[in-house]
Amino acid sequence: MRIRVMALAVGLAVLGSAAPALLRSAEKAKDDKVVKDGSVVSLQYSLSEEDGKLIESNKGKDPLKYTHGRQQIVPGLEKELTGMKVGGEKKVKVKPEEAYGPIDSKAFQELPKEQIPPNGLKVGAILAAQGPEGQTIPLRIHEIKEKTVVVDLNHPMAGKTLLFDVKVLDIQPPAPQGAKPATPAQPAKPK
Repeated sequence: MRIRVMALAVGLAVLGSAAPALLRSAEKAKDDKVVKDGSVVSLQYSLSEEDGKLIESNKGKDPLKYTHGRQQIVPGLEKELTGMKVGGEKKVKVKPEEAYGPIDSKAFQELPKEQIPPNGLKVGAILAAQGPEGQTIPLRIHEIKEKTVVVDLNHPMAGKTLLFDVKVLDIQPPAPQGAKPATPAQPAKPK
């Protein structure tokens, strides 16, 4: 009986010296499941206008995946997601200044009517134009005059306060600094 008690005491002493390392490891694993810069986050969301009108939602669809801190989503939402954990839910109100910006009066341009396709000559119609670097730029028909058309080049959600209802579905930790993808093994060369 005495041997067992002694073995147990030695086991506890060994475990006791490893306890701080185990706790640090557990804390690090816990910290990896918190939204922070570099984390790859999967979200379920609904986006509504301030009056409650639904703009879009991915509920029942694939989650939205983005890398936190890389400006892949609107800044106001990204800021509010920092520190959330898997399973966390939040309602976030984002002002235009932290979303798609205020409406810029300089983004309204007047074009000759003949440059607009006939089926696009309706106030509110959304057309696609090609930017100087080949990118697609949406433009909205704002006003139709006798010989010209006023187009709005602001983002369609510029000037709007946005309401997000989000749930964090998954968080993957950031890749280690300087990590390189593993190189595949080379086949053996014949002798």
